[in-house]
Amino acid sequence: MFWDWNYVWEITPTLLRASVVTIQATLLGFALAAVLGLVLAILRMSKTGWISVTAAGFVEFIRSTPVLIQIFFIFFVFPEFGVVLPAMTAGVIALGLHYGSYCSEVYRAGLENVPRGQWEASTALNLSPYITFRDIIIPQAIPPVVPALGNYLVALFKETPLLSAIAVLELMQTAKILGSQSFRYVEPITLVGGFFLVMSLIAAAFIRQVETYLNRTLRNPGGAR
Repeated sequence: MFWDWNYVWEITPTLLRASVVTIQATLLGFALAAVLGLVLAILRMSKTGWISVTAAGFVEFIRSTPVLIQIFFIFFVFPEFGVVLPAMTAGVIALGLHYGSYCSEVYRAGLENVPRGQWEASTALNLSPYITFRDIIIPQAIPPVVPALGNYLVALFKETPLLSAIAVLELMQTAKILGSQSFRYVEPITLVGGFFLVMSLIAAAFIRQVETYLNRTLRNPGGAR
């Protein structure tokens, strides 16, 4: 039998529990990536040469090496220096670092797209750098880059199966275990593929809604309702 519905109903609860791990890894990894990316973007725009160069070098190094190598390095090499991390934590940090470097370029494009007059006006008003970024620059820079950030969220979500390489029981690893136990791979792998497809479509729709909201409330705060 090519497809066994009884087997599908039997393994569905197990896969749903594993999907929670996948979603947790995605959300935690992207939260780290979003924050780290903004910090790196601001550092790269620093007028202090060594800060800008160091941030740029870090971004290029992370972007130029495979995320799987970074996962292995954090999980297997860090313990040699006394830093032992649980598999889930190591995986989340690796995904966050990797996609944080990509998000930094997106943020930097948004920051550089803010008209120069906005920066000059903030200086003329003697606003601190913190107030300038928080109230003037970031509200204008973020909405245009939300679609690109959303693409990286979906991309990170689809990278979570790599965590199975360090024994994180996320969705794909669980599907492989189920397949090896029953010698039926069609159902678990197909269900996992369907889950990734559905969640990616939901994430894309959510990002469009966020983009619309930000454009309405941050760019035109007086007209937001």
